[in-house]
Order: sequence, then C-alpha cells, then structure tokens
Amino acid sequence: MSDSFNVTTPGGGEAIVSSRLPLLPLRDVVVFPSMVTPLLVGRPASVAAVEAAMEREKNLCVLAQRAPETEEPAAEDLHAVGTVIKVLQIIRTPDETLKVLVEGVARVHVDEIADADDHLVAVMRPMAEEGATGTEAEALSRSIKERFKEYVRLNKRLPDEVLMSVLGMDDIARITDSISAYIVGKVPLKQELLEEPSLARRLHRINQVLASELEILEIEQRIDSEVQTQVHRNQREFYLNEQLRAIRKELGYTADEDSEIEEYAERLEKSDLSAEALEVARREVARLERMSPMSPEATVVRNYLDTLLALPWKKKSRDRIDTRKVKDHLDADHYGLNKVKERILEFLAVYKLTKRMQGTILCLVGPPGVGKTSLGRSIAESMNRKFVRISLGGVRDEAEIRGHRRTYIGSKPGRVIESLRKAGTSNPVFLLDEIDKMGSDFRGDPSSALLEVLDPEQNAAFSDHYLEVEFDLSNVMFITTANSLHTIPPALEDRMEIIRLPGYLEHEKLAIADRFLAPRQIKRHGLKKWDGGFKRSAFQTIIDGYTREAGVRNLEREIAGICRKVAKHRADTGDFPGAVTARTVQKYLGIPRFRRQSVDREPEVGVVIGLAWTMAGGEILEVEVRSVPGTGGKVTITGNLKDVMKESAETALSYARGLCSEMSGKWFKDNQIHIHVPEGAIPKDGPSAGVVMATAIVSLLRDVPVRTDVAMTGEVTLRGKVLPIGGLPEKAVAALRAGVSHLVIPKENEKEYRELAPEVRRKLEVHLVENMDEVLALALAPKPGRRRRAAAAKPRKRG
Repeated sequence: MSDSFNVTTPGGGEAIVSSRLPLLPLRDVVVFPSMVTPLLVGRPASVAAVEAAMEREKNLCVLAQRAPETEEPAAEDLHAVGTVIKVLQIIRTPDETLKVLVEGVARVHVDEIADADDHLVAVMRPMAEEGATGTEAEALSRSIKERFKEYVRLNKRLPDEVLMSVLGMDDIARITDSISAYIVGKVPLKQELLEEPSLARRLHRINQVLASELEILEIEQRIDSEVQTQVHRNQREFYLNEQLRAIRKELGYTADEDSEIEEYAERLEKSDLSAEALEVARREVARLERMSPMSPEATVVRNYLDTLLALPWKKKSRDRIDTRKVKDHLDADHYGLNKVKERILEFLAVYKLTKRMQGTILCLVGPPGVGKTSLGRSIAESMNRKFVRISLGGVRDEAEIRGHRRTYIGSKPGRVIESLRKAGTSNPVFLLDEIDKMGSDFRGDPSSALLEVLDPEQNAAFSDHYLEVEFDLSNVMFITTANSLHTIPPALEDRMEIIRLPGYLEHEKLAIADRFLAPRQIKRHGLKKWDGGFKRSAFQTIIDGYTREAGVRNLEREIAGICRKVAKHRADTGDFPGAVTARTVQKYLGIPRFRRQSVDREPEVGVVIGLAWTMAGGEILEVEVRSVPGTGGKVTITGNLKDVMKESAETALSYARGLCSEMSGKWFKDNQIHIHVPEGAIPKDGPSAGVVMATAIVSLLRDVPVRTDVAMTGEVTLRGKVLPIGGLPEKAVAALRAGVSHLVIPKENEKEYRELAPEVRRKLEVHLVENMDEVLALALAPKPGRRRRAAAAKPRKRG
C-alpha cells in the first residue's frame, strides 16, 4: 500500500492525503464529506490525536464507535468506514477540552488500527465510489431536493440558510452527503449512508428516509395544530366561563351549583342509607336545589348531607371471635386480672353463639392505672373490630351526646355519631371513658342522654338531634370505665354490669414491671444495647418508696425517669452504666417520697388500724384516741374530717359511753377525749370508720391494747350494729399490702368478699361481723405469745 493517495476536496480540487493518519473515535456522530461541524474532544487519546494532526497536514481520520459508552475503544469497537477530515479551527477550554471545527474531505476504508505513543493511528485507503447518471439519477435528485425543501420547511430546527446552501451545490454527490448530514437520524442509519459506495442506492435510501421523516413531521405538525386549536378553544371557553361566572355571581348563583346537585344525587343512589335516611336526604337535596347557594342555610344543608353520606349505615367489620386467641391476646397485654378476663370471655362466648349483643354493657370500675382503657383496646384488637374512645370527663352539655339541632350554622352531630363516622364501621368497640366524671348544668344532663345509648332495648333506634333519623347502635359493643360508682346516677348504673378492677397486689406489680413496663421503656428510650437492665430488687424499692397507687402508671413513669438518666449517661460518657439495683435507685430518683404503709409496732391502747377508699385505691388509717385532763367531757376531733365522718365519730363515742357505762360519770367530768385521724392534710369523709373509732374509744376506756394484726372497716350504729360499706376490694388490697393478717368487715358485705381475688382471700383471714361485740372480742383480745406472734408475722411479709 502506498504512503498517500489523491482525493477530491469539497471545493472540487485535488489533494494528497497520507494513508496513515491519527485516529479520532467519535460518539453518537457521523461526519460526511463536505460537512462542516464542531466536535468536542476531551479524552486524552483523542486530544493527543488532534495535536498530532496539527503538527502535520491537519488531517485526521474519524470513525464512529459501535457503542458510545465505550471509554477506550479498540479496533473491534469502531466501524471500518470513516471520513478524512481537515481541522479548520481549535479552541482550548480551561478544563483541557478542545473545541474543534472540522470539514469532511473524503470517505475512507480503514484496514488497520495501530497504537502510537499516546493515540491511535489508522492505516486506510480511499473508498471506491460508483457514480450515478441517466434519467433515473436525475429524477431521484429532483425528488430529494423537493422533499428536502419540505423537510426544512416543517423542521423548525433547521434554518432556511441550510436549504439555500444545499440547493446551491452542483455536484449530486455533495448534495447527497450534505442532506445525509442534516436529516435527523441515529448513528446506524447515518453509518449505513456513509458506507454505501453506490450513489444510486444512496439516493434511493435518502429518498426513503426523507419520505419517512416528512410523514413524521406532518403528524407532529398536525398534533401541534390540534393542540394549538384546543388551547385556543380552552382559552375561549375559559374567557366565556369567567364572564358567565361573573354574571351568575351578580345573580347570586355559583358555577358549580348544577354539578353539585348532580353529585349529591349520584352519591345518594350509590349509598347504603336506610330507607328513612334516604328519603330525608332526597328532600334535603331538593331544598338545596331551590335555595340560593350563597345563603347560610345552604351551608347547613351541605354539611348535613355530607354527614349522612359519611356514616357507616350498613358497613361492618368481620368479627373474629376465638375465645382461646382472645384469652392469649388479653394475657399478652395484661398481667393478672383473671376474674375480669373470665367475664369478658364469657361475654364474647355468648355473642359468638347468638350473633347479637346481649343486654349487658360492661363497666370497668377501678382506680387509675390498672388497665381499664387498655383492656377495651385489647378487646377490639382481639375481635378484629375498630376501637373508638370518647372521654366523658368534664362533659356537661347533653348535646355532646345527642348532637345539636340544625337551627344554626355551627350545629353538628353528637360525639357518638361523630365517632362512628370516623371509625367507618357500624360495629366498633366503643369505650366511654371516665363515665363517672360527667356533670350537669342548665344545658342538660349528659348522663340522662346516655340512657338511650346504653339501653339495648332502645339504641337500635337511636335518634341524634342533628340527624333527626334513627341510627342503629345495637351492633356496637359499648364498654364504660369509671374510678368510682358514687357519682354515677342509679338509672345509668342499672344498665351496666359492674366489673371491678381493685388494683394490683405487690407481687403483680413486680411481675408487670419486669415483663411489660421495663422492656417497653428500654425500647422507647433506645437502650436495647444496655446489658445491665433492672434487678427485681430495684422494682421493689420503686414500688415501696416512690409510688403509692393501685395501678402501675406512676411505676412506669419512675422506670421511664431512670431510663432517661441512663440514656443521658450513655450520651455523656459513651458507656452504659451497670444494672439498676435497690441501692442505686436513690441515685436516679432521689430521696424516697413515701414510706411503706405497714404495721410494725407493739399493740397500743386507743390506736386501731382502719381502712379507707381513695381514687388511687385503698389506704390504711391508724385512728388514735387519747384522754387529756379537762372538764365537761369535751370531745375534740381532728384530722381534716368532713361532716359525715364527724357524725360517725360522735355516734361511736355515744356507743362507747353506753357500753362502758361504769365510767360515764366522774371519769368524763375529769377527762376530755381527743380523736385524731392522721394524715391531717388529706380530707377524709364517709361512715366506714365508725367501727374503728368505736373500738379505739372502748380500748381507751377499758385500757386494753388493740391488736396490730387486725384491720377493720364498717359503719356503726348507736346500738352497736355494723352496717355495710363500699370499696371493699380496694380496702382488702390495702390491708394485705400493709401486712395485717386479719380483716374485719360487715356481714352484709359477704357477697363482695366472695368476689375478692383468690390471692387476697388466701392471705387474709376475713371475719364477717354483725355487731360491735364481735369486733371487740377479736380486736381487744390479748396477743399470743412471742412464738405465735412471730408465726403470724410471716404472711405480713408476703403481703
């Protein structure tokens, strides 16, 4: 092969080109002869090839890559046919990239690609081309020119100067190459045109490509025209609609009125409203259609229709009642409470067999923190029902339950209907929380409104003042919670079955803290990697010194406080502290706030252990009676006692004076009696301390100590009869917690005694009494010897 060959330049002259030229691989571009185009050169080998060309004749060989993503192409990555180009201009950019303006000279066939020092070299030969003459070539030439004219006219990316430049050429081969360069096409198509040696076949192919491109451009133009027409039409409609909207606004109408009426009518047809509700809704739609949409009444009607359509009239969730799974779910969520769980399982078992709610509403009564609300949520989850909770604490308005009448714009349905709308089903588990804390005033009595809601004989046709149509509540499972039954009206209490949650015993609190509370707080505070954790002795210390409650809410709060301090220690030092023990609790929580209520003293005259009920559970009260020198037999009563408890003290004193009549004369003239009930800062009331004060006074008058392992509760009469009291479950738990082994209660409280937790009944020896003689015989009896006293102390420690 010779070292050079002759080529025809774009200007029509002859030029000698070396057969070995630096090679410049190109991505996504094919250069044709006579084509002037800019190239961006950035790869090091390509930059070196351009610089090598500039040192000689400024000629390069360019080949298109088969795959544009190839970064360092080899011979097999390049097409064999390329173009000799001449570099016209070079611009160097700051990032070492070259902007090169080149002109295609001639087609070449590359026979070999060699490596130079830093670039590729192409060994090539000129490509033999076959000319085209005759009438067919002329016809093809004219056809191509006409179609290219149309192509330039339709293609907005090509300026008119391109058309003038191409049509000004005389050589049909140059025209063909120029059109090939300007038409839109991918690298394979353009490479095909470059590699075609026959001008006639090249003309045929270009003619086909132009025909196809013209068809595409005509479709694009038609689409653009349609879009423009649609835009103009939309603009015209928008303008007219704006004018129409302004006119309707002046007349008091809105543009969406008709569509709104149609939408309501369509939604009513698809709804599951009851027949009565559907008839009322259609009437309201007809009213809405006749009234001005800007009137306030129209807003009330719209809200009413939206509420009706949003209610779940017939939509129910599918019940999943498997008593074994429900029991497992309740056991996983709550420790203990076996009697409560058993009653819930009985209730669900009956419902499973009958498929309808029985006439019983469960009322969970107990002190705060024992799990009443979470029990309701667990029931809902185990039954696969939605859970709805309404807090009734502080509710005073009857309209909160039964809704407001539609006499003003702000009217709305009651909380029962509104909660059902949010739940989305007509059979949720509905928890009415804190039912004992409702009030009443001039706006009505909400507890009376609840009578219809909680009465299974009436709630199938519950009428809300706002809806004014009947809504079926018979599928709803109502559960109520309360801390006390004293403030619940008798008529409302009669509609509910009372299930008492008396509070947790000490061993139950320890188990709950160990199994539930501590793991939950450790997870919430990001302490999963803390290996120390809590020792069981730490829980015992927290229960004794930092909480005084029937539930476990404050216990969990104190555990959370320790977890926060552990997290802070980790953030400050990068290490976790050791395990929390009984000795280290005070470091985290400070000085203990409570002292353990226990009876650890010798029997004394005039000091008796009583029991009291509080909102936080049961407590023990040590009633003290002392005599002081004085005249007139004056009685002093202290300890922040209210009227009922003061009257109970006077009754106890009168009974004791009658019983100890031998001392009623001179002794009362020379002495005064002082009755004190610690702790003085806490208000106290109720008659249940009557037997306690009577026993204390008799102990004083007879100078006989009272046993310290006996706790008592009951109301006393002037004749010494012992009357029943309330709050026995809580009081029994307090007695067991304090360590007493004998509990004296009225005979008439036997039913409540039978319902006590088995653990309480097993550890406490309960005495059912009818009169004070039985109480005094038990409480004033001398204590056994030291050996028997030590034996009696053991169950105190377990309690």
